[in-house]
Amino acid sequence: MAQGILTIRDSGESDYFYQESMNTLRTNVLLAGRNIKSITVTSTVSGEGKSEISFELARALAQAGKKVLHIDADMRKPAHVGTQKLQRGTAGLSLYLSGNAKIEEVLFHTNVPHLDMIPSGDMAPSPTLLLEDEYFQKTLKVMKTYYDYIIIDTPPIGTVIDAAVVAKSCDSSIFVVQSGETSYRFAKKALAQLEMTGCPILGVVLNKVNYKKEKYYGKYYGKYYGKYYGKQYGAGRDSQKKGSSGSREGVRKTVRPASSKAAARK
Repeated sequence: MAQGILTIRDSGESDYFYQESMNTLRTNVLLAGRNIKSITVTSTVSGEGKSEISFELARALAQAGKKVLHIDADMRKPAHVGTQKLQRGTAGLSLYLSGNAKIEEVLFHTNVPHLDMIPSGDMAPSPTLLLEDEYFQKTLKVMKTYYDYIIIDTPPIGTVIDAAVVAKSCDSSIFVVQSGETSYRFAKKALAQLEMTGCPILGVVLNKVNYKKEKYYGKYYGKYYGKYYGKQYGAGRDSQKKGSSGSREGVRKTVRPASSKAAARK
């Protein structure tokens, strides 16, 4: 189905904490349940590292032998152009959803075994409208029959509505927050907006953690998420489910930090 092979650059991260945290994130996804196949990755604002986290998660799952599709659904600021040095003008999601390309023209194999990708393509004038179209939802349903996991990188939900639109069509979501930088109130508001989509939140990734500041890390992390999740959903539980109306019950597991040094991609 795919038209060619794209060479994926190595992340260059050899940091122990980074690698272990990505392994932990991968394990959490693998243990989330067989019905979790499509995952939206978003953040509050640009620069928190969500694009790198989404792509490295896709790579980690593929290295575990899973067949994975990574979709760059940020048609406002294409991630693959920066992170993977794709040439601007490479056929992608925007061209496909606008009806100007076939799926085989925008779907690429990569040099990473089991990992395929769909770039965002050229910036679209109305990306929200393209993502709201049922064509996108139908495409996801078809792709889920070919892949074990579909990881979708979306724009920051605190900035534009695109991530919320995509989340409605996904099985779960991951929320990325930059340690020590993102406003607590702003992040909480963005997280609430993500919850309103009805898409279960698989976990929160606290990114760019400085492990040398353990005291600060523990204090900040506990305040940021322990209080929020404990108050909203109760402590000590790790389950989540959808009711017949699409509502969710139970607590979402907070994922361990994914990187101590990850460079900001978005």
